[in-house]
Amino acid sequence: MGKPAVSIPSVDEILRASAGLVACARFGHGATVAAVRAALGDYRYGLRENSGVATISRGDAAKTIVAKAVEALEAANAPRLRRVFNLTGTVLHTNLGRAVLAEQAIAAASSAMRAPAALEFDLETGGRGERDDIVRGLVCELTGAEDVIVVNNNAAAVLLVLNTLALSKETIVSRGELIEIGGAFRMPDIMARAGTKLREVGATNRTHMKDYEGAISSDTGLILKVHTSNYMIQGFTKEVRTDELAKLGREKGVAIVDDLGSGTLIDLARYGLRRERTVQDAIKDGADLVTFSGDKLLGGPQAGFVVGRKSLVEACAKNPIKRAVRLDKMRLAALEATLKLYRDPDTLHESLPTLRHLSRPAGDIHASAERVAPVLRKALGENWSVSPYDCASQIGSGALPLETIASAGVAIAPRDKKQSGRRLEALSSALRRLPVPVIGRIEKGALILDLRCLDEETEFVAQLTTLTLRSAELGAQHDSP
Repeated sequence: MGKPAVSIPSVDEILRASAGLVACARFGHGATVAAVRAALGDYRYGLRENSGVATISRGDAAKTIVAKAVEALEAANAPRLRRVFNLTGTVLHTNLGRAVLAEQAIAAASSAMRAPAALEFDLETGGRGERDDIVRGLVCELTGAEDVIVVNNNAAAVLLVLNTLALSKETIVSRGELIEIGGAFRMPDIMARAGTKLREVGATNRTHMKDYEGAISSDTGLILKVHTSNYMIQGFTKEVRTDELAKLGREKGVAIVDDLGSGTLIDLARYGLRRERTVQDAIKDGADLVTFSGDKLLGGPQAGFVVGRKSLVEACAKNPIKRAVRLDKMRLAALEATLKLYRDPDTLHESLPTLRHLSRPAGDIHASAERVAPVLRKALGENWSVSPYDCASQIGSGALPLETIASAGVAIAPRDKKQSGRRLEALSSALRRLPVPVIGRIEKGALILDLRCLDEETEFVAQLTTLTLRSAELGAQHDSP
């Protein structure tokens, strides 16, 4: 008995069907045609490979093909930048976008996107304006600096300062401060691209004032003080403070630049964290310029600040590189709204998500873990051990590298320890496939979900029903070698 005859619809016939017309209206004619052709090719291949297929009507075949085409179009049309649940225990996770913006910042950015805005237009004079004026007054008010410009991140701020003040000249830096940031970007490399010559002084663990004094010459462009925000040297150490360098700079006529990295505008000790040197501290210490980030401890959008002495800030603003690294209207709007929140320090931890997460009471997180654990236990089934777990969160993004915060979460481990690592990877993968992907961390033979940053607990729990459908797979899929 031969293969059954199947009447295969044409591409044109599929597109004229109601489902095809809907797909064309939704995804566009060209994309839909390409998807239908691909689905039709797969359909033909399936018929050739399966001799036992029953006779299928032309209409049913068209429906099957267009359904496959729409599925492929939806997958291709899904956003690559997706929202996730950050349950890693790292509050400012670089790979997950760092700071979550305040609602006021989101509203401001949304408003700026919906209509023309006075970005570089002076509403009082009717003439051309300067985009940095949007935040200039606020930043000077909050930091005590004479002037400010903003760029797209702190690396750009450092690059701009070095290229402006030390092009073809030497920049003096302590050997213990030649940091490497994420993605293997190193301070010496940034300096080379900026066109300045690195002059290392001191040793890795100890640098003295005499080291700086001996390095200053007619070739000196500036002295750069770099805050080692993503590591800490301990033990037999010595460094020269910014206020001491500022005195030397005034005596020798050399600019002192203090790169704070993460940067903060408030004393974190009030939230139970170790005190971090603030931008205001650096200004009071006499730094001529201070650079820092906007999307880390400040809790705003990605941005970099150059604040300090007016004449030097203005020189940086005139550098052609400034235009290449400037902020757009959406980020400036979000940044302005974020900075305004700092005018009320007493309510800042309520309105700014970064501080809310960092200062969240341990009791609240433990209570959340007690509620979430039984739901996960039911979703995963008897093959998994699920229990509340005491853990430690970290700030992340290079801020306070040795500082951890007592937290709580859920520890998930396979009861059968055979191929435990592969089972945990499978579970981790399944969590990433949820409607809102869940990102945790694997340690000590368990998948840890740190709940410090879990704001939408109800939504998180509700989507676990999707995971329930896969619990059998998660319990046994790797039993075979």
